[in-house]
Amino acid sequence: MILHSNIVGAEGKPLLILHGFLGMSDNWKTLGKKFAASGFQVHLIDQRNHGRSFQSEEFNYDLLSEDVKRYCEYHKLDQISLIGHSMGGKTAMLFAVNYPEMLDRLIIVDIGPKFYPTHHEKILAGLSAIQQVTLTSRSDAEAIMKKYVPEFGTRQFLLKNLYWQENKTLGLRINLDSLIENVEEIGEALSGITTYSKATLFLKGDKSEYILTGDEKLIYQYFPNATIEQVSNSGHWLHAENPKEFFEKSLLFLNS
Repeated sequence: MILHSNIVGAEGKPLLILHGFLGMSDNWKTLGKKFAASGFQVHLIDQRNHGRSFQSEEFNYDLLSEDVKRYCEYHKLDQISLIGHSMGGKTAMLFAVNYPEMLDRLIIVDIGPKFYPTHHEKILAGLSAIQQVTLTSRSDAEAIMKKYVPEFGTRQFLLKNLYWQENKTLGLRINLDSLIENVEEIGEALSGITTYSKATLFLKGDKSEYILTGDEKLIYQYFPNATIEQVSNSGHWLHAENPKEFFEKSLLFLNS
């Protein structure tokens, strides 16, 4: 099965963008248009069990990386540029070390190759509560989710997964059962000892704790030609919190 995508731009150098856990390709629509206007054919991808892509009981980074490879082969894409945020960054890292010959430029957004403890319990509990009731309005979903996730911005991000079903009730696009079953896979460290020797840009939010100073040694171990830069006034969702600086730094690297 081939991953679902929104392709922006009829021609140009192929640029694939991978969203994070519980996200979807639509999260990158605005930036995707900007990259397309700068000469890229942008592929905004839904990873498995997310968005409009296929659902599966199996879920780990080996599979997610293979999904991207199959997508490239299906669309006859070669020498791609790849941007991956958070979970998508882990997918992109594994793709890079496994298939370096397919890559031209690699940007990893606010994630390192290390192990991260599971920390999505309240979010998943809130989404489970939503899934267990019949919803006929987004405000009802908002009221349920507010009990679990007090942060407005995070709530809005998660509720983008809602969609209208044929019976005029709201459902979740994500395969929540599989993601809960496999949630420990999200934090897994990059496996193996293979390195990716081409130029790589790691972008981190200056207020984020996903990439710490002590993590840089491990990053350079896997990515010896990596550059690590901060995006100011931003946390983990730096591409949404400071899209201007994120875009400028990404574009400079992609065109270098």
